[in-house]
Amino acid sequence: MEVLTAVGRAEAPSSAPPLPKPSTTQLSSVKDKISSVMAERPEDLNLPNAVITRIIKEALPDGVNVSKEARRAISQAASVFVLYATSCANNFAMKAKRKTLNAGDVMSAMEEMEFERFLQPLREALEAYKKGQKGKKEASEQKRKDKEKKNSTDENDKSRDEEEDEHMDDEQEGENEGEEEDVEN
Repeated sequence: MEVLTAVGRAEAPSSAPPLPKPSTTQLSSVKDKISSVMAERPEDLNLPNAVITRIIKEALPDGVNVSKEARRAISQAASVFVLYATSCANNFAMKAKRKTLNAGDVMSAMEEMEFERFLQPLREALEAYKKGQKGKKEASEQKRKDKEKKNSTDENDKSRDEEEDEHMDDEQEGENEGEEEDVEN
């Protein structure tokens, strides 16, 4: 028998204690509360089927099939988990008198929900995300600097071209005046 880990890999079951189960009334009240605020229908809160299917395929070994009913059950369970975790994280933000949830709120919510074993993989994923964002930001800054440098070079080239055009116009006018003097003599 295989068990999915926090990073979605199948492994042999460990001797770790089973994950805690929030009560059904807790979960349904969270889903009802959030659905009344965020969506017209509870189905609107489910994660997209394509995302769930991709996650399932990445987590399971090749050749393992998952029925449509199982995918739907996993999708609903994932949606309920996300809503519950969001609600718990929101409680931490409200205690801190903030309206914006941050990563620390999510980490605290995971601890409160007794999902401590997922904290380290979550921290690692967060660090990887931050590094990726930092890399993107640096690349964007470099691209902007290169563009500014190119624009300033283009402007300098245009200024030189305009100066050369003016210089040539002046020379041409001087030649034209010289020709007019020759014609008058």
